[in-house]
Amino acid sequence: MRIISVVSLITPDGAYGGPVRVAVNQAKALIALGHDVRIAAATRGFDQPPTELDQVPLHLFDARTVLPGTGFAGITSPGLLRWLPTALPSADVVHLHAARDLITLPAAALARRAKVPYFLQTHGMIDPSTNPLAKPLDAFLTKGLLHDAAGVFHLTDLERAQLLEVAGELNFLPLANGVPVADYTAAPQPPEVLYLARLAPRKRPLVFIEAARRLQPDFPTARFSLVGPDEGEGPAVRAAIAAARAEGVAIEWSGGLSPELTLDRLRDCSIYVLPSVNEPYPMSVLEALSVGRPVVITDTCGLADLVKRHQAGAVVDHGVDSLVTAISQLLSDPSAAVTSGERGRAAVGKELSMAAIAAQLAAHYSAALSS
Repeated sequence: MRIISVVSLITPDGAYGGPVRVAVNQAKALIALGHDVRIAAATRGFDQPPTELDQVPLHLFDARTVLPGTGFAGITSPGLLRWLPTALPSADVVHLHAARDLITLPAAALARRAKVPYFLQTHGMIDPSTNPLAKPLDAFLTKGLLHDAAGVFHLTDLERAQLLEVAGELNFLPLANGVPVADYTAAPQPPEVLYLARLAPRKRPLVFIEAARRLQPDFPTARFSLVGPDEGEGPAVRAAIAAARAEGVAIEWSGGLSPELTLDRLRDCSIYVLPSVNEPYPMSVLEALSVGRPVVITDTCGLADLVKRHQAGAVVDHGVDSLVTAISQLLSDPSAAVTSGERGRAAVGKELSMAAIAAQLAAHYSAALSS
């Protein structure tokens, strides 16, 4: 099959986060099955936009901000929307990693107009919203595109319920995020505790820094690192890091990281921590598990059940105290931390292999084509 995958934005620092990793992982696994897959996206930040990412062919087009102050939702790409009508006649199916934005929704509309079966995967990005722009956009575009899709992939029961509230009954198709089989290397010593995510309020990087400040007296050799692009919390993070360093805490923020480098960066840490709340299904957590690192996440994370069932780290409430306790236990017992990481790696290998997910996708695509 000839498949076009559309994701909103690809940048050198991985600013758009998980959806890009999901799109690339899916594409690689489908290519391994013999399918022709291309990813199309808007882009900014490259001196020369790449033509492939992790060996997946890319078609990248300049991003333009047309609604300032609305984040990713206010970005469009005239070049991408001009290219798609020329590419759609040769495509069998289109897979859109969709949000309420001016890239993926217009792209879905173009696929519908061209009568090419299209699937939407929303990654929790289309949910009930109080934003005044959401209601008219949903009425004009979002709801109709969701209803006319060959399928709407959802990660969790919560995401399905949110989409149901937005648009009513749809052709829902459950689909997990997966990760490729990854090589294992031993965790470094002295230990490093890593936060790898966008610096956004919901991700709570300041909570991570506060935990590091409290842990430093008991673990003076431990290092604490933040990796990720600024999405609003940058100035506060810089100030908090400066204060923590004044107390002797070994902590740094190294900025964003290209998506194809995240696995190697996760191998360089000992413990992965994501203190964000209401996180639907974070790829960074899956990737950390895939390389055998124990994780610490909150109980509102979509992967909390997986981590609990397999004892692959710790699931905590939203308080700083519980985060500190969980990290402290892993730092205090390195062998137990290694065992937790091994359990997590085995779990994602068994339950969330990309080969199985690619086979599911191919079956859904084929069913849409045959009908």
